[in-house]
Amino acid sequence: MTKSELRHIYKKKRQAIDCETLDTHSLNIANNLLTLPIWHFSYYHIFLSITEQKEIDTNPILSILSGKDKHIVVSKSNFENNSLTHFLLTDGTVIKKNRYHIPEPVSGIPIANNLLDVVFVPLLAFDESGHRVGYGKGFYDGFLKNCRPETLKIGLSFFQAEKHITDVFETDVPLDYCVTPNKIYTF
Repeated sequence: MTKSELRHIYKKKRQAIDCETLDTHSLNIANNLLTLPIWHFSYYHIFLSITEQKEIDTNPILSILSGKDKHIVVSKSNFENNSLTHFLLTDGTVIKKNRYHIPEPVSGIPIANNLLDVVFVPLLAFDESGHRVGYGKGFYDGFLKNCRPETLKIGLSFFQAEKHITDVFETDVPLDYCVTPNKIYTF
């Protein structure tokens, strides 16, 4: 299937998830992440969940990162050029939702892409080769291509992998892992 077809299908699938299932699946994803060999790094980039889009609740992952004394990095979106600016998440970081309901830091300590060791990537769908479907604006592909080649890219999904996304582009950055409530995919 194409990205557009998958985007349409998986937005509907996600909206059909009830709150209890969303919470359970989010916790299972966080627990599955604990089994990956990724916890010796320092800088972890994570997205803050858009609750209106029924994204995975990343609060359990934030708790793990905080408990392990990791540097947590979050982004602010620039919709004029579809780019992300990254900031260290501290106790003093003020988070506000933008007009698209994305929770973002108002300001803070900027963090360069080349410092990031692990990036938790939001997605709607992914395939068995590690290609993903996002919302279609290219924020994450632009961001990920500017990270170090060894930066780990970990997708988080409520759903299992599709066999194949038919319209993968050369500029698409594949995942290293994708973690679901029931399975961990390694690419």
